[in-house]
Amino acid sequence: MKKQILLILAIFTVTFTVASNPEPAFKGGEWFKFKMSYSGFLKAGNATLQVNETTLNGKPVFHVVGKGWTTGMIKWFFKVEDRYESYFDKTTILPYKFIRNIDEGGHKKNIEIKFDQENRKALVYNKKHETKKTVDTKANVQDMVSTFYYLRNKLDTKTLKVGDEIKLDMFFDEENYGFKLKFLGKENLDTSFGTVETLMFRPYVMAGRVFKEEESLTLWVSNDKNKIPLRIKADLAVGSLRADLEAFKGLKHSFKIIADN
Repeated sequence: MKKQILLILAIFTVTFTVASNPEPAFKGGEWFKFKMSYSGFLKAGNATLQVNETTLNGKPVFHVVGKGWTTGMIKWFFKVEDRYESYFDKTTILPYKFIRNIDEGGHKKNIEIKFDQENRKALVYNKKHETKKTVDTKANVQDMVSTFYYLRNKLDTKTLKVGDEIKLDMFFDEENYGFKLKFLGKENLDTSFGTVETLMFRPYVMAGRVFKEEESLTLWVSNDKNKIPLRIKADLAVGSLRADLEAFKGLKHSFKIIADN
């Protein structure tokens, strides 16, 4: 439960095969809301993702704001208020700026990262400790929010085969991260919107204090032009955490539903 809600969402979405996709999967005005539950019955919180359009240093960008917070009984003994922001290029979907401002049970971080994609550098400003440092990055590195939108735009469902694995580079806080992920196949998923055909993915994570084992995470994403996450499940060292898409608006494409509830 103590793992950041939006970090889990971002890790799940790093599961897509990258290929050329001439038709964008999202647009400005898109909004998602997820409901979180702990061990299948206890409401844990909510998370939202909002896509805006703006300019940064004279460049047209998408500005995505992600929020996560605990609710109900969980809030009384472990309060979470997280805010993540990413500014990324509207064409390449490469990030220029990332903000992480969190309060998780009194554990606080306020970090701003500026990316120099051309020179493969990240300027990390830790506002809490008033420190700045420059870190080398990988080529075309993503932040944890822009990863979601970049891969939605590059998903090639036609070439996916069960067992396929990919690797992707992400920069988080002050470090470069590499993820290995596996495509599990297709499944018709019962959601609050109806039955939806989905693609299932599993990223490998580090087993230990938070996750039971390397294969503790599973993601279900809609098998349509939107490629939106519908369900996310994490088997934790203690209990399990699940996120379900509860509401949405501003989709670029029609949402494909096989059967109504």
